[in-house]
Amino acid sequence: VNLVQSGGGSAQPGGSLRLSCTTSGFRFSLLNLSWHRQRPGEEREFVASSSNEGTVNYADSVKGRFTISRDTTKPTVYLQMDSLKSEDTAIYYCKTRLYIPYWGQGTPVTVSS
Repeated sequence: VNLVQSGGGSAQPGGSLRLSCTTSGFRFSLLNLSWHRQRPGEEREFVASSSNEGTVNYADSVKGRFTISRDTTKPTVYLQMDSLKSEDTAIYYCKTRLYIPYWGQGTPVTVSS
């Protein structure tokens, strides 16, 4: 399975960004997909997930601000990030798991005024 990320960049507090993660190598509709992030000096943490059955989950810190979605025609999973805060600054990774974890290459997001 190959995961290729795009999007991200810089935004001001209160702004929005969208991350994309395009998959290949496995039937997209069967994949459980998630987004994680790693702040400087901290461990990687869960952000949001989208199961192959349509269930979505969010970390409490992003609930109501971030939205995970998937487009089977692309086949891509997105993370729409609204009402960004400085503490959202991190490198964001998409992930799936087929016996072992597969990670995207990481996308930096910087939220700063």
